[in-house]
Amino acid sequence: MANALLIIDMQNGLYDGPDKPFERERVLGTINQLIQRARTANAPIFVARHTGTAGSPIEAGSPLWQLLPELNVDEARDHLFNKTRPSCFLGTDLAQQLAAKQVDELVIVGMKTQFCIDTTCRVAAELGFSVVLPEDGHTCMDTPLLSAEAIIAHHNATLAGAFVKRVKAIDVAWSQHAQLSS
Repeated sequence: MANALLIIDMQNGLYDGPDKPFERERVLGTINQLIQRARTANAPIFVARHTGTAGSPIEAGSPLWQLLPELNVDEARDHLFNKTRPSCFLGTDLAQQLAAKQVDELVIVGMKTQFCIDTTCRVAAELGFSVVLPEDGHTCMDTPLLSAEAIIAHHNATLAGAFVKRVKAIDVAWSQHAQLSS
């Protein structure tokens, strides 16, 4: 089984917006550790940027649309792509890119738990991918009805079994990939 890391929406406008994500520094550190471990295994890394329409705060190229500078992504090596919907698959070539790399398992991390993480996990499972969700590798903000901590706990419980294999990030098992050629 070949796996890949999928990082969703770790962008300036979401991470540093007026409402701060729950445990954002810890989650960023966890994602960076997963990036390092994926690199050691030569596993492909895919990075999604949520892209708004022209004139929106997160339109392509805007400062808020940019990936966090603290995120250890290598734009020359990793596969960056833009999406406009909660699913990383809708309107993108992600499924084709994964097939080209013979990936059948996705490790999904990033933001926001109740939108893009949830939707992408469900769609990936429907498309036949095995999905690993590090329970400590995604985050969101408080809402008027629920704390971010409650939203994360709920989604970890709801997605586990039916859609994802829920693990701690430290327990993600990377399959060894052949050395990637440049």
